[in-house]
Amino acid sequence: MALMRLLILRPEPSASATADKARALGLNAVTRPLFELQAVEWSAPATGFDGLLLTSANAVRFGGERLQSLRALPVYAVGETTADAARQAGFDIAVVGDSGVERLLGSIDPNLRLLHLCGVDRVEVDARQAITPVVVYRSKALDAPDLPTGDAVALIHSPRAGRRFTELVSDRSEIIVAAISSAAANAVGDGWKSVAIADQPSDQALLALAAGLCNKPHPK
Repeated sequence: MALMRLLILRPEPSASATADKARALGLNAVTRPLFELQAVEWSAPATGFDGLLLTSANAVRFGGERLQSLRALPVYAVGETTADAARQAGFDIAVVGDSGVERLLGSIDPNLRLLHLCGVDRVEVDARQAITPVVVYRSKALDAPDLPTGDAVALIHSPRAGRRFTELVSDRSEIIVAAISSAAANAVGDGWKSVAIADQPSDQALLALAAGLCNKPHPK
């Protein structure tokens, strides 16, 4: 059993999926989502795109029936989880990136015209491709969850989650932050027991980091 609890703060259903993977590693995972995902009304723009950019499986989960009109477009997906969701929805996968959207876009044709189905809180990227964002879901902050006190490792999957977690935690001295990116780490600020950043912006890399932190003895 891990020496420290692992707090998983991302929205469902991703929170439960991460918790299952964490428990398979022997970690003492506790889910406390900070946000709830909600679908929003959207419509597909006119044709003329070379592909569909998907940076989260949530775009597929909340895209609804309007996704059907886009199935002829090859998908450029960030992460295997996103690619798997797109496959199950009937899309063909052109490229799967495993190191964030910037690395993916840097590896493909710069002349592509891409339709990006995304959430309200998407991260702006400096891309060579012509990218048209369309919001298909949003995340609503939940009332303060019952966060465990004392020693814990908190997984921070996004800058917004980092800012929200910081708002909710008054005593940071016993909490270690494991952040998925430098941006997520910067969002939590100072005062934590320590802050560590995954070597790649993926759930797998973040859990590998957390496993080391949870199982490592930490001096008081």
